[in-house]
Amino acid sequence: MSIEFKYIPVHPILREHIEKIWVLESSGKIPLEDMKTIVPNGRIKLIIPFRNGFYRLINGRYSISKEQQINFVGASDISSVIDFEQDEPSGTIGIEFCLSSAYRFFGFSQNETKNKMYCIEDVLGILGKNIQEKIVDAITVKQKVELIQQFLLKLFFKSADDKIFDYCVNKIKSSIGSIAVNQLEKETGYSRRRLNMKFHEKIGVSPKTLCALTRFTYVYQILANNPNEIFLDKIFYSLYYDQAHFIKEFKRFTGHPPAAYEKNNNNFGKVFYKK
Repeated sequence: MSIEFKYIPVHPILREHIEKIWVLESSGKIPLEDMKTIVPNGRIKLIIPFRNGFYRLINGRYSISKEQQINFVGASDISSVIDFEQDEPSGTIGIEFCLSSAYRFFGFSQNETKNKMYCIEDVLGILGKNIQEKIVDAITVKQKVELIQQFLLKLFFKSADDKIFDYCVNKIKSSIGSIAVNQLEKETGYSRRRLNMKFHEKIGVSPKTLCALTRFTYVYQILANNPNEIFLDKIFYSLYYDQAHFIKEFKRFTGHPPAAYEKNNNNFGKVFYKK
């Protein structure tokens, strides 16, 4: 199986709010020996399989997306397994929202969307139905991407920002997840309980979990691009209390301890982290 993965330019107005837009095309199903594991990064996403459907296994439950279906994917804090429905060429568009921005597009609570995937119509009603019909009618990938970006622009302009939430997420990102939640309490004047409520409403995970995901994503990005060096160069251990803490969190988000993970083939999952 051959894979082509490329990034698509984000509309200038959306660049501060969409982390990336990508297109993945493959010649067939993922090899059986591949783990097919997608590790979590905390981002809310839209996933559109424009050629061939796919299934997703997460937390013991299967979700299936048919070809051309727009899927709203809530923030994940556990890994999932992905494969295509048919052993034939496939193509998928992915839109990944910045951690501090998804709520600007989707005005509903994210508290119940964590680790789940929904048809766009189920979360946006008639708006979702209308964009779904347009995506089906669009012929080229370029047309589909343009349509979805124009749709997101309309959603974005209807929302207002939450300065406290944005501040906290930016502190988490800039510290690579090293900031303590009690420090966020001091800097914002919000109690841990109020911050937890705000985070579950806006993104679906707690500040503490987002810190852990941010640390892990930083490490996994290095792993995906430097597979033979990551566990020899222990500089990233400074993000963790000790080696045991690192191993525990790595296993939490991949399902395997580092040594066991490296013995397995997860080339498909690493594609999404390649620079």
